[in-house]
Amino acid sequence: MAYIYMLASSRNGTLYIGVTSDLIKRIYEHKSKFVAGFTSKHQVDQLVWFEQVDSITSAIVREKQLKAWKRAWKIELIERTNPYWHDLYDGLI
Repeated sequence: MAYIYMLASSRNGTLYIGVTSDLIKRIYEHKSKFVAGFTSKHQVDQLVWFEQVDSITSAIVREKQLKAWKRAWKIELIERTNPYWHDLYDGLI
């Protein structure tokens, strides 16, 4: 199994799309700012959307597809399942 996920800095804030095989661990790493980079620099650590797929290859394909989307489409995708932009991380652990 693998996951594609979107993080946000706040509602309608900066977005980040990533891929992982261990969603809980990866989001914890973002929240803890273990790796210096885009998400830690821009305070992007709220899990607002994720999708589970069968393989890392499928996840990478989907990630590339989503990264090519217009911002409005990404926001619509988030709001379909998470209209109030709640941080979904707490529900995972």
